[in-house]
Amino acid sequence: MFDLHVHAAPDIVERFDDDVDTVARYAAAGFTGCVLKAHYESTVGRAAAAARTQGIAVYGGLALNQHVGGLNPSAVAAALASGARVIWFPTADSHTQASAGLPRLCGVRAGLSTHTYALPPVDPTTEARVREIVALIAEADAVLATGHISTDEVAWLLPVARAAGVRRMLLTHPSYTVPAMSAARAREFTELGACAEITTFQLLHQDSVDAAALAAFAREVGLDRVVLTSDAGQVDSPSAPDALRLLVERLVAEGLDRGAVEACAAELPYRLTVN
Repeated sequence: MFDLHVHAAPDIVERFDDDVDTVARYAAAGFTGCVLKAHYESTVGRAAAAARTQGIAVYGGLALNQHVGGLNPSAVAAALASGARVIWFPTADSHTQASAGLPRLCGVRAGLSTHTYALPPVDPTTEARVREIVALIAEADAVLATGHISTDEVAWLLPVARAAGVRRMLLTHPSYTVPAMSAARAREFTELGACAEITTFQLLHQDSVDAAALAAFAREVGLDRVVLTSDAGQVDSPSAPDALRLLVERLVAEGLDRGAVEACAAELPYRLTVN
């Protein structure tokens, strides 16, 4: 298996494990690798350091939140030049995150800016910066992940990315609270070449969501375009490898083909990130 989305310490909130222990768990569980994600820190250097402790592939990336000034091409260029494999468009500082009342850095420490970020058509003034970022991602052949932006923003972004030559596109947990995308819309976007993510975090922590709902979403999108990730690291979630395996087993129990589901947690995310 290959986990494309896991959180580890250090972070602004408590995490289940640090980088080294997280990677060690993946290695012990027989995973081929993982991608470390943080909302407020580049994980590129952290991934490189953790990879030296185990014989598996470990990659990092950058989320475009306040710590880098949001939609900042210079931050993206630096991260990609350092080896980033994934660039997430705004997550915790997306306007959708604020509207939904979900956790943000400004909620951890009083007095910090509550500024949010948006793409066209929500904020047309960001178009030039977004196009520059997309061009950088295409040049590096990295993964463009949509983050927590709205469905309307995704609908604008993906054709722009495809036209710029981006080959690797990921709808970040599209059926999560943000962006609350329907399976029908997600399928439209996968027809543009994107993959759609389903996470264990959704199974364990998203209101009014269960394995049956996630399985129905996967069926409608099509298992050949779905990637399964843990999005683990929370202290009230299982360890990351156990979390991803739990998601696989719960989806299989809902009647999805085991071989196809296991590919969603192994070959598909690996191919999206690495091959």
